[in-house]
Amino acid sequence: MKNQLFPHATPQDTGWIEVVTGCMFSGKTEELIRRLRRAQIAKLNVKIFKPEVDIRYSPEKIVSHSELWLNSIMIKSANDILNYTEEAHVVGIDEAQFFDHSLVEVCQKLADSGKRVIVAGLDQDYKGVPFEPIPQLLAIAEFITKTLAICVECGNPASKTQRIISSSERVLIGAAGSYEARCRKCHYIHD
Repeated sequence: MKNQLFPHATPQDTGWIEVVTGCMFSGKTEELIRRLRRAQIAKLNVKIFKPEVDIRYSPEKIVSHSELWLNSIMIKSANDILNYTEEAHVVGIDEAQFFDHSLVEVCQKLADSGKRVIVAGLDQDYKGVPFEPIPQLLAIAEFITKTLAICVECGNPASKTQRIISSSERVLIGAAGSYEARCRKCHYIHD
């Protein structure tokens, strides 16, 4: 029986874009790692990238909050991805919200050249505002997975990232101790 979502191990005369998105602590990177490991098991050429600003766990690995990891290439800009992917069948990109809008064009080029592109990133910032370039990637993706966490306040499904430290910077790299997963009811914006 064929998998309805991914009937082929590799693109058949086409590429595609998959986006895994949601709030912090919802398992985005874990899902990205799961998909990339399966591609590696299938003996596909897999290239994995992360932005150089994200050094929370390791500079040379993508790492989930549950400590799953895969080796990756740290890059400064999305366009750098194109320098490493000529032979790749599958391209994984973590923390997409830390790249600028050029990531959208890069993903289009990769998919147009027949590659499977899997991107993970936050869909909203700590205020609940769409976090570019994820909305643009969602618009062009063939497959979208929205992950939910558990609200630490009430136990409901959480789709928001609550900043629990004081800062008005939109991008503030952090993890537990800086952010929590919250549901719509329990999420609030500090003044």
